[in-house]
Amino acid sequence: EHGPVDFRDIGDLTRACDLWGMTSIMRINQNEQAIVYRALDRGVQGIVVPHVNTKAEAENVVAGGKFSPVGQRGLFTSRQGYGVESYFDNANDQTMFIVLIEDIVAVNNLDEILEVDHIDVFFVAPSDLASSMGLIGQLDHPEVVATREGALKKIVESGRVAGTLTFNDNVDHFTDMGVRFVMTSAGPWIDAGAAAFKSAAGIA
Repeated sequence: EHGPVDFRDIGDLTRACDLWGMTSIMRINQNEQAIVYRALDRGVQGIVVPHVNTKAEAENVVAGGKFSPVGQRGLFTSRQGYGVESYFDNANDQTMFIVLIEDIVAVNNLDEILEVDHIDVFFVAPSDLASSMGLIGQLDHPEVVATREGALKKIVESGRVAGTLTFNDNVDHFTDMGVRFVMTSAGPWIDAGAAAFKSAAGIA
């Protein structure tokens, strides 16, 4: 969504993921069916879709990313490893859709969004959520914390898969809540490692 990678690079990146036995996941920049299925056509196995705020927007993800009869993805066989005869069924079964619940309007519409089948993860993104609440940069504000955790609880209780951003100091808290899809950042690990090294080296 925010990076410099374009579609000409994606095929090489997905092949590299295949070689390493990794699932290739791409965060696209907008919820357009053409972007969803073009990314899948380049070999991506999972799609992260930002700012999914309504049931209709969640349904749009599925429509663009699943072949008939589930959706209306244009016919193109991009991952030959699935085989020819069963390609379309396998592609439907093996594509992952992660929708970002990152606006207060999405939280308010969450019950309806959770009704949409074929969405694999409902990811509550705290930074944009805080911004949409008029609390930009205040991820630890009590209102943001309560809204985030309330949304995660609702997702878990619905039987769907909840995801969110975690760090070393809170990952246990979220997994104890039932969050099954966790994202983290290398920054805090680097900071902690640098601090430990400086302490061991006697560097102020």
